[in-house]
Amino acid sequence: MALILVACSALATAAESTIGGFTRHPVGYLALAIFTVAYIFVMLEEKLHLRKCKPVLLAAGLIWFLVAGFAALKGDTESANAALQHNLLEYSELLLFLLVAMTYINAMEERQLFDALRSWLVSKGFSYLSLFWITGVLAFFISPVADNLTTALLMCAVLLKVGEKSPRFISLGCINIVIAANAGGAFSPFGDITTLMVWQKGMIEFTEFFRLFIPSAVNFLVPAVIMSFAIPREPPQDAIEPIVMKRGARRTVALFLLTITTAVVGHNFLHLPAVVGMMMGLAYLQLLGYYLRLSFKRGVAKERAWAEAQKNTRLLERLDKAVPFDVFNPMARTEWDTLLFFYGVVLSVGGLGYIGYLAEVSQVLYTGWSITGANVAVGIISAVVDNIPVMFAVLSMEPEMSHGQWLLVTLTAGVGGSMLSIGSAAGVALMGQARGYYTLVSHLRWTPVIVVGYVAAIAAHMWLNAELF
Repeated sequence: MALILVACSALATAAESTIGGFTRHPVGYLALAIFTVAYIFVMLEEKLHLRKCKPVLLAAGLIWFLVAGFAALKGDTESANAALQHNLLEYSELLLFLLVAMTYINAMEERQLFDALRSWLVSKGFSYLSLFWITGVLAFFISPVADNLTTALLMCAVLLKVGEKSPRFISLGCINIVIAANAGGAFSPFGDITTLMVWQKGMIEFTEFFRLFIPSAVNFLVPAVIMSFAIPREPPQDAIEPIVMKRGARRTVALFLLTITTAVVGHNFLHLPAVVGMMMGLAYLQLLGYYLRLSFKRGVAKERAWAEAQKNTRLLERLDKAVPFDVFNPMARTEWDTLLFFYGVVLSVGGLGYIGYLAEVSQVLYTGWSITGANVAVGIISAVVDNIPVMFAVLSMEPEMSHGQWLLVTLTAGVGGSMLSIGSAAGVALMGQARGYYTLVSHLRWTPVIVVGYVAAIAAHMWLNAELF
């Protein structure tokens, strides 16, 4: 920090630009270099085993100390602080929204809802081809509610269980799941952080997202149909024992749907921030947890009687170790790395925007190029750089676009990451979960097919929603 302040002092006298627009000044170049280096570390997370939040948290602090120090030396002590507070407000709304959503998902997992679904799929004795399509379709329809990352991890667990003797099936299945989860997340505000940002920013109304359903389905189906011809034809391994969900699992799902309804109604009709409805929904879950704790002994006794009658040894073993439900345990298992990474991205990009880089990029993309070409390029960029900073940058630029174009950039940012395994959180997570089966190279072999689906999805959107352009 001391070195940054010294650099600001030395460079202040040479500044020819005004505060908030010094992109050609060494201070601006230094801030841009800090973010670039930090993001290189993010992209190397799989190799370095360094959580992605760490470099961007450091970069965010350095950039704002650099910017605020330079502004103070120029006699401006207010504008940087005001810009930072604006970014913090945006982040805090998204943080609380995502915290509630992740808590619900973790609560469903703790109640063994996902384990029961996985057990059911495996126990039905489906063929590899059937499981390829079932996991893909489920990923497409679950991700709009449960987010693409959680959905991808769930479906991958099914593949790993049934495909232990077929590495090729696991590899193709993982690629299919990544594409399906990203495509499904693109037509719902709850499916991805990028769609949530677009909705909360007010660029697209809640119901308008569903106009992307068919283009998203095209994005998933085109490569899936082609890849299905490469699926092994031999039958999978034997089925596993069914898993019984814990008490309250179905009620947790019902309350999550009620929470989403509360957030949507409050945002669309009362013009409240969506986070207000989500935090209200957290109270629903806490009240359910209170009821489950009060009725814990009675519920365990009832389940034990049923398990003894059915001679279900697995359930009896679980009941021996049962503890009352505590809503703060699922909350503690929230993916804090993702939330802190998002903080670093929002503040870093906000700092670069204060300097003036986002205005310049917006000028190049949305004035120098056609708007459609710029939005298509956003999806290609998100295949290399995570779509969160890309979309946040676009929203910070606020280019003048029709609703059709805002839907287009939402689609491309959501599904563009499917072109590479490192292009989305779902792909990165599956490389870790299916290590040795699903890799950057195995995904890259099918990138041309995925690109065909990407182009087809864009064409479908521009044809079906032509009146919005």
